[in-house]
Amino acid sequence: MKFLFIFLVSVVAAVLSGEHFHSFMAGFGVASLAVGVAYWLAFRSTRYPQLAFMLLLSGLMAKMGVTVLGVMWGLENQIINSPLVFALSYLFFSIVATYSYFKLREFQLSRIETAKLANA
Repeated sequence: MKFLFIFLVSVVAAVLSGEHFHSFMAGFGVASLAVGVAYWLAFRSTRYPQLAFMLLLSGLMAKMGVTVLGVMWGLENQIINSPLVFALSYLFFSIVATYSYFKLREFQLSRIETAKLANA
């Protein structure tokens, strides 16, 4: 149900931003890439728990870096022609991508737990 709601809101937002669709898609792309890079860096498994804080900080810095580079690239290539549409799209898809990555992680951890219990 939640995924249907997210899909419907995304489609309605895309239709409403029809004149500025490139800005909408740039917000989607930059947000998805930034959250993906931050997730990939921040949730690496390591033997040393002392590195957890460093990994979280590197994920944060990577997200900020990807966002800045994405905005600079979009403005330079004149893809972002409406900063408001881009900002709203970035905000929405940043929340959606974060939610999706955490749901994926929750699913993966539950599968690992199920496999451990089955083998025990």
